Amino acid sequence: MSESKRILIVGGVAGGASAAARARRLSESAEIILFERGEHISFANCGLPYHIGEVITDRKKLLIQTPEAMQKRFRIDVRTFTEVVRIDPEQKQVVARNVKTGEEQVEAYDALVLSPGAAPIRPPMEGIDSRNVFTLRNMADMDAIKKVVDTEKPSNTVVVGGGYIGLEMGEAIRERGLGVTMIELAQQVMGPADPEMAALLHQQLQLHGVDLRLGVSVAAIQEEENGLSVKISSGDTVSCGMVVLAIGVKPEVTLASDAGLKIGERGGIVVDRHMRTSDPSIYAVGDAVEVTDFVTGASTLIPLAGPANRQGRIAADNIFGRDSVYKCTQGTAICKVFDLAIGMTGASEKVLKRAKMAYEKVYVHPSSHAGYYPGAAPLTLKVLFDPQSGKLLGAQAVGKDGVDKRIDVLAVALRAGLTVYDLEEMELSYAPPYGSAKDPVNYAGFAAANVLRGDVGIFHIEELDAEDPAKLIVDVRTPKEFGTGQIPGAVNIPVDDLRERLDELPRDKEILAYCGVGLRGYLACRILSQNGFRCRNLTGGMTTYKAAAGKLPKLEPEKKTVTPAVDVASGVDAASEIKLEVDACGLQCPGPIMRLAQEIQKINPGEALSITVNDPGFASDVGGWCHSTGNRLVSVKPANGGIQAVIERGQETAGAACSEPSAACKDKTIVVFSNDFDRAMAAFIIANGAAAMGSRVTLFFTFWGLNILRKNEAVPVQKNLVEKMFGWMMPRGAEKLQLSKMNMGGMGLLMMKDIMRKKHVATLPELIESAKQNGVKLVACAMSMDLMGIKREELIDGVEEGGVAMYLDHAEQGRVNLFI
Repeated sequence: MSESKRILIVGGVAGGASAAARARRLSESAEIILFERGEHISFANCGLPYHIGEVITDRKKLLIQTPEAMQKRFRIDVRTFTEVVRIDPEQKQVVARNVKTGEEQVEAYDALVLSPGAAPIRPPMEGIDSRNVFTLRNMADMDAIKKVVDTEKPSNTVVVGGGYIGLEMGEAIRERGLGVTMIELAQQVMGPADPEMAALLHQQLQLHGVDLRLGVSVAAIQEEENGLSVKISSGDTVSCGMVVLAIGVKPEVTLASDAGLKIGERGGIVVDRHMRTSDPSIYAVGDAVEVTDFVTGASTLIPLAGPANRQGRIAADNIFGRDSVYKCTQGTAICKVFDLAIGMTGASEKVLKRAKMAYEKVYVHPSSHAGYYPGAAPLTLKVLFDPQSGKLLGAQAVGKDGVDKRIDVLAVALRAGLTVYDLEEMELSYAPPYGSAKDPVNYAGFAAANVLRGDVGIFHIEELDAEDPAKLIVDVRTPKEFGTGQIPGAVNIPVDDLRERLDELPRDKEILAYCGVGLRGYLACRILSQNGFRCRNLTGGMTTYKAAAGKLPKLEPEKKTVTPAVDVASGVDAASEIKLEVDACGLQCPGPIMRLAQEIQKINPGEALSITVNDPGFASDVGGWCHSTGNRLVSVKPANGGIQAVIERGQETAGAACSEPSAACKDKTIVVFSNDFDRAMAAFIIANGAAAMGSRVTLFFTFWGLNILRKNEAVPVQKNLVEKMFGWMMPRGAEKLQLSKMNMGGMGLLMMKDIMRKKHVATLPELIESAKQNGVKLVACAMSMDLMGIKREELIDGVEEGGVAMYLDHAEQGRVNLFI
């Protein structure tokens, strides 16, 4: 039979209520008193924002345990509206005060458990106590905020802070159809995550109409006749009807400190592994205590419900003599941000840097489940590990689906001390609706283990330097992908062409390869390393680069309407007739854009198509694509957990004279008469630039210019003697051209090409291929071909034959006609 004890517990919710229930399960004879200064002893504080947002409509569902039910089931003396104001450790007594009557009583204890929690931070500033300025900690706070939302329906709410509560409150209020301005002092939301992972949340917030202000703080709050005005450090003033302070929390340690208990350097109550404070009869649990970080071993504050529940249980175990220990906190957490989730476990890169711990990292961007099964969504996964042993140090994930599953697997792996090699071997459940044969966790293990085994070297964006003469940045994507944006200084050699173009790469330089997500870059490095080159791959590819380098385009905040939607065609009727609906879910960049380019050809000018995508990057890509192609982006809005864009096909005016500015007036014609290397370069640079700006470009090659289009190798064709002589005397193809000036027997040309390589200027063959990929029409003058004895078989693929009428027809379509 267990020893009878008198146990006092200060504070309910997760830690205190768990300690009380566990204590009763261990001892039927113990006298247990739980003090709670509020009305509720156990409620789902993590669910408070979702009731405000009316996702959880029944308020009662947030009440996990009532005082009456606790008393009936566990025979615990629950005293609500009672605050413990003093502790006398020597006498082992507390003084408790009824907050309604002010009456005080003294209670003795054999063991005392402190679960005071953490209080929301309310910084001292002008107007902090104004009407409709709230924090969110308990049910009463929730009720007050919801009452304002329900009755006053403020057109705009300022949420101060972009952490868990701030993000959840911003979503809740926005989903009610009300405007939200989110102000965050840091340059990112979700502070525990690394910046490049949080960047994906920034786009999601903007897509759903949150006016996101980063790197600024609130200077003052002032009451106005029609609400509040919030002055921020940038000098702007934001009008609103309500302010929600979600700056963070601080441990409530006044009671413990006044009792002489040890307070740590992070401001929390110091406890040992048994949750015992500096006084052996007093235990502390929950958000008020300092814990040991599982990865770094440092003291930290991690206010999470899961650890608080376990700590309450452990404290009760030790009160009754059970040797139960708390084995550190690894910070496993997840947060919903509209259609995305962000999850994490273990140490972030920021934490590892502060701890001065060695680490390596990889990024992978797989789908949440098999791509061919409907609903697959991109998942961004970052894994941090020891560069020597491969031991897991931390992980973060962002995506629409499957984030919780992968983070939970990685959390268990980290807790078990597993390595990235173990991730390769994990046997995880697979069926097309739920996963992939190579799960994202396996995929991350493969990528990390490849690095440790020396199969591929990797680099990160902080190592990029386009001016470094010892390195060459090579984009191994297709020319079309390269044209949508690239790392500055990069040259484009598609991975499928790499083996045939090895002679274009300098062997005295290290090659820094990259692609869209990292896979083709890895393949490129395998090819190059086995051919004697030094190569490293950008882990995560262009997708991670855009996020890490701040290259994700910002989406304009939507109008504060009841239906979240981004009307990007301001001032234009957005009700275009939708003729075609396209489902591009499951495709990853550049798949959605390529699908859009194909499908829009099926509708007529002036008609619109709707395309639904679950790649979050599409929201920013589609605007640039429309701008460069002459189509009209009508709207971008969230839809069914993805993104829906409506695009109107641009008007076609082919055959019409160009008298007024229009899309057709962007047509450009260039006559290429010369076969000089420098003039050929100029022609194709201009052509590619014009095509990138949405122009239809025709290059008309005549006389000597035809040599640019000749194949490099000899082609067996029937020619007479004169034609053969012409062929011998003229340069064969783009690789054999010479400079118009300072050629110096070819030395000048070699010097020019060397400078081009150092400056990362694309080669002439690359420019020609890019032009073809970008839709530039290459036309060889049929009359000149006949005069110079050049046969059709000698020309590169993709060249049309035409005459002066064809040239003039194209020239009349636009306003620009160049002669080179």
